[in-house]
Amino acid sequence: MSATRLLVLGVVRGYGRAHGYLIGNDLMSWGAGEWANVKWGSIYHALKQLTKDGCLTDETVPPARTDYVLTAEGEREFQRLLRDALRRPETRPDLLGAGLALLPSLSRADAVALLRERLAALEDRRDTAGSQAAEWGGPPHVRELFGLWRHAADSGARWTRGLVRRLEEGAYPMAGERGSPGAPGSWAMLGPR
Repeated sequence: MSATRLLVLGVVRGYGRAHGYLIGNDLMSWGAGEWANVKWGSIYHALKQLTKDGCLTDETVPPARTDYVLTAEGEREFQRLLRDALRRPETRPDLLGAGLALLPSLSRADAVALLRERLAALEDRRDTAGSQAAEWGGPPHVRELFGLWRHAADSGARWTRGLVRRLEEGAYPMAGERGSPGAPGSWAMLGPR
């Protein structure tokens, strides 16, 4: 799964209609170049591929700008990518970062349910790594690898538990709630773009 693909779909969805510079400007202002390795070239590549895949439509706006709009297929792909980013713990943090950046696109109940799936997977990874370390009979230094995995999964589980609690307590306006930026086309344009 590509964090860039998810982020590009999310920004187009948020604005309802967006051009490449607007998308890139937003993602770079979020620091996505650092935490998701998003580059200007990867944004334009994603736009072309998403258009080819039927997730976006493009329209030339005079004098020479291309605007993109999310299709029904694009909404399905966005929802799939967003849900997978939140429910599946991955080694690379860019997918979770993309999911968190677009979290208000989900209802509170959906977000909590997906994060609970993530929590269960992390707890399973933690327990499996602990068992592997205890049963390891190979070179003793390799046991450190299982310890690292156990620590990472345990830390991820603690953080996920905290986010679930914060969401259950009403943190952040989520889709369908007052003030949420989660509805398609709900993002306000800030200044000239």
